[in-house]
Amino acid sequence: MAQVWCVRADGGRYAEQWVRGGFAGIAFGISEDLGGVQTRDEITKVFQSHHPDVTSNAVIGNGVGQIARFLLEMTVGDYVITPAADTEWLHYGEVRDGSYFYCDSDDIPQMHRRRVVWNKSALRRSGFSVPFQNTIRSLLTVFAVSRSEEFLSKVGKATAGPGTGATEYDPYRVVLDQILQLDAAEFEVLVSYLLTALGFEGSEVTGRSGDGGVDAIGELSASNLAKVKIFVQAKRYQIGSRVTAATVRQLRQAIPFGGQGAFITTADYQAKAADVALEAGFPRIGLINGHQLVDLLVEHWSSIPEEFRERLGLRPGLVRV
Repeated sequence: MAQVWCVRADGGRYAEQWVRGGFAGIAFGISEDLGGVQTRDEITKVFQSHHPDVTSNAVIGNGVGQIARFLLEMTVGDYVITPAADTEWLHYGEVRDGSYFYCDSDDIPQMHRRRVVWNKSALRRSGFSVPFQNTIRSLLTVFAVSRSEEFLSKVGKATAGPGTGATEYDPYRVVLDQILQLDAAEFEVLVSYLLTALGFEGSEVTGRSGDGGVDAIGELSASNLAKVKIFVQAKRYQIGSRVTAATVRQLRQAIPFGGQGAFITTADYQAKAADVALEAGFPRIGLINGHQLVDLLVEHWSSIPEEFRERLGLRPGLVRV
C-alpha cells in the first residue's frame, strides 16, 4: 500500500508554487546537491557540516530523520500532502518518477525537491476524521501520516480488505444510533460536556432548543495563549441526511462580532454548507459531522459524566453494552 507523507511548505507560504512547479521540497539550511547521498550517516555528516553550532544529538537526529524520510524513504507511488496557507485546505499529489533534484535557480528556498503530480483540487481538512486532523497538526516538516488508509479512501485509492460487505460491523453507526436515542435537550447537554472536555470554559446550554439558534456558548482557551467565544448549534439529524447551507447561514447570523461558530450534528453537510462556513468576511464556523462527533467522544469519553455514559449504554471504546 502506498505511504502518505505530509511535507510542509513553510506554513503554506510556498504551497501554490509547489503545485504549479510539480514538486515538493525541503531546505534544512543545506545548500549543496544531495543527489549522491544514499545513507542516513551521509546525511548526518552533511547536516553537521552546515550546522557546526548544533551539538545536541536530539536536534541533529530530528533534522537528519526528516531529511532521510524525504530523500531515502519516500518512493514512487507514495502520496504527498501539504497544507495551504489557508490551512483548511490540503493539496495532495503522487510521487511519480521518484527522482530527487536540486534547484537553486528560483526564489523558492526549498532547493531539495521530489517530483509530484499534484491533484487539481485540494481537500478540506475538516472533511477528515478528528484523529486524522490531529495527525496533520504535527510541527515536523516531513512526517508519515499515520492514518493513511483514511486518506487513500478519500481519494479513491483504498484497497478493499477481506470481509468487506453489507454485514460489516460499523462502530460509528452503532454509537450514532445510541446518540439518536437522546432527546434534544439531552443531546445539547452532552455536547456541552464535550465542549468542556475540549477546553471550553463556561460552556453552557442556552435553553433555546428547537428555535434554530444558538444552543450552547463557551469560550475556547488554548492554555491562556488565546481565547475565542464560540457559539454552538447542536442538532440531531438522521444518519444519511445532510445539513443545508441555509441552516449553517442561519447560525452565522446569530454570531456577534468577534465570535466564531461551531455546528455539531449526527449527520453530515452539503458541500455548499461547508462553503458558507468558511466564507470570507464572516465569522468562521467549524463543522463537526457524525463520524467526527464519535471520534471526539472516543477521545474524551472519560470526561463525560457517568449518568450520560449510562444513558448512552456504551462502555469504554464506545461499544454498546
